[in-house]
Amino acid sequence: MTVRNGTPKTGTRGLIFNEPLLWEKGAAGRTGFPLPADDVPQAPQPNGAADKALDFPELSEVDVVRHYTRLSHWNFSVDSGMYPLGSCTMKYNPKTNERQASLPGFAQAHPLLPEALSQGPLKMAYDLERYLAHITGMDAVSLQPAAGSQGELTGMLLFAAYHKSKGEKRTKILIPDTAHGTNPASAALSGFMAIPLKSNDDGILEPSSVAELMDEDTAGIMVTNPNTLGLFEKNIREVVDIVHSKGGLVYGDGANMNAIMGVVDMKESGVDVLHLNLHKTFSTPHGGGGPGSGPVCVTRAMEPFLPVPRIVEKNGRYQFDDDYPLSVGRLHAFYGNFSILVRAYSYIRSLGPELKKVSQLAVLNANYIKEKLKDTYHLPYDQPCMHECVFTDKNLAPLKISTLDVAKRLMEYGFHPPTVYFPLVVSGAIMVEPTETECKADLDAFIDAMKAIAAEAESDAQQLHEAPTITKVRRLDEVTAARKPILKG
Repeated sequence: MTVRNGTPKTGTRGLIFNEPLLWEKGAAGRTGFPLPADDVPQAPQPNGAADKALDFPELSEVDVVRHYTRLSHWNFSVDSGMYPLGSCTMKYNPKTNERQASLPGFAQAHPLLPEALSQGPLKMAYDLERYLAHITGMDAVSLQPAAGSQGELTGMLLFAAYHKSKGEKRTKILIPDTAHGTNPASAALSGFMAIPLKSNDDGILEPSSVAELMDEDTAGIMVTNPNTLGLFEKNIREVVDIVHSKGGLVYGDGANMNAIMGVVDMKESGVDVLHLNLHKTFSTPHGGGGPGSGPVCVTRAMEPFLPVPRIVEKNGRYQFDDDYPLSVGRLHAFYGNFSILVRAYSYIRSLGPELKKVSQLAVLNANYIKEKLKDTYHLPYDQPCMHECVFTDKNLAPLKISTLDVAKRLMEYGFHPPTVYFPLVVSGAIMVEPTETECKADLDAFIDAMKAIAAEAESDAQQLHEAPTITKVRRLDEVTAARKPILKG
């Protein structure tokens, strides 16, 4: 570990291999294992396809193993260091959950097995639905949505189905400027027009603003609570009453449930439909494009519209049931990303009532960072936060240092950068979410690194403009990349 300006740095140089493409690495005649002799007659191929050589690299076993091992050394993951991505909740995943997901009875269960041979997986899914309903305070759950974004889409389809059942055709959805970025897309895909709703000076919803926009043509509102500023919508009951008084529905984006799990009853707060991100709150893998899981929780009034098939229990046996005439239908083949559901089930069963402590520690850690850094970095909303806090580069701007400079320099201290330039309602945002899994020593190391970078802005600004210099890849020319993109290989 190196030390600069009195602050330890875990980022350092080392023996990092350059790695060519497999096609550049292979050579004729190399093989990883011998295939048995082909004793099947060659079948005729259309358009002379058999005469075209397949473009596969020829590689030995050691070529393949070293290739992927070297590539893995380029990765930064939550298993190797702190990953304070605000809004994304990149927390450490207990490895026992991976073990349960790999149990043969789950991992080898084919989705086309008959129900009689799938009682274990079906019971697990059925119980997980009950657990999620209990945790959120809602009445019924569907595990089908394969990601948070599909959970949002499902919620909007439920809104449309509900209003259709009432003989109404509503066309608009209110979406606060502190909502998650995919909310407008989910509304649009379901046939609604997204109506922007500005937050007040405290960073939360103002009931009078909601009342001004809410009318009989508006299907409802999508509320992220806590919102993307890390603030709890303390006016939520007033907002809910306004929306419900006009016949609208309230959608809760539960992506930030990590802050209020076991603390807030979502049904009691007035939410009609709520999605969860299992990869954020319930400790399943996050990043790399999936797989994700976005279960949808609903009140009793919205239950008839849930996707089919539903998992039901009859006489001690578990089965699928499609007999729900008001359902929005099937979302995709089979029933969600099953191994992710097993991980979440394991997480819930492992912690039990300690789930509440998860949220308490997440909030404590975020407020600790906020208080320690607010005299160094500009804090636009100086009030108690939930699971994440948002700073800006306002104090550094006179020194010609930007949020991007801070993020790039932080990599050299061994930390993945926080989320930057989001949410859009804050200029130059630096959004930090430490999660509940980081200890005080790691939080202090992150705080020290952030303070050291702020000091460097005054003493050695050029160093920040050039950072990172010790990583395998240096800073990209993002301006040229944006203005002159290369869109082909």
